[in-house]
Amino acid sequence: MILRRRSLLAAAIGFSALFGGTLPALAADPIRCTVVIDAATGEPIHREGECDRRVYPMSTFKLPLAMMGYDAGILKDETTPRWEYQEKFNAPKRVQKATDPTSWEADSVVWYSQELTRRLGEKAYGDYVRSFDYGNGDVSGGPGKTDGLTESWLMSSLEISPDEQVAFLRLFLRGELPISQRALEMTQAITPRFAAADGWTVHGKTGAGRLRDEKGKPASDRPLGWFVGWAEKAGRQVIFARLYVANRAYDQPLSPEVRDSVIADLPGIVAGGE
Repeated sequence: MILRRRSLLAAAIGFSALFGGTLPALAADPIRCTVVIDAATGEPIHREGECDRRVYPMSTFKLPLAMMGYDAGILKDETTPRWEYQEKFNAPKRVQKATDPTSWEADSVVWYSQELTRRLGEKAYGDYVRSFDYGNGDVSGGPGKTDGLTESWLMSSLEISPDEQVAFLRLFLRGELPISQRALEMTQAITPRFAAADGWTVHGKTGAGRLRDEKGKPASDRPLGWFVGWAEKAGRQVIFARLYVANRAYDQPLSPEVRDSVIADLPGIVAGGE
């Protein structure tokens, strides 16, 4: 069943010979982008699709949140702080457990993100987003503007494009964001990593959610999946973002399959761009 679902998604994304073909339009046209740049020069290696289209960052925002948390001294190292789950968080069963920075990123624990932003406070949180020049910079939140501190990146006011994702990560990797060297190093340390073909190591974060319909409700037939990060091999470093917004409902988040497709495709994409 997993392989069957993945093959359907691969056909829908349609980025390479491995992922060929598209589904017929149902709700609206799918949104697709893959962008890969050279970390040293910033030059594009591969760019295909609507890479300037902004959507919600969802859990890819855990990367800048980690930078904020370490820079502010709230996060200490890979395993500190370890916060206990509280019933008031009303989180899914799978994340109703004690969580530390490493498991926060690996398991994509939203309540940990929200506890972090509460401890940062509205001013520091907003100042970091603006100083990062992150996407549209809008942390006001949804209607009523009361949930920006804990919801702005989750199908709310904050949006970013794939082009902006890779530009932001290049600033991060080059040490050009207004954060400490330790914040840079610790964020890299807790970013999930994966082995890819031809000796590449991929570091990155997924994100999943939905676009909103004309009434402002999450649209079941417009799920989105992200995978953003960087990859290294023999001293070379590239930065990537892949976004897929489908035009039909899926019974599982898109992000794991988008992540796996990047890990499979990236070595060939880089080789083809040389």
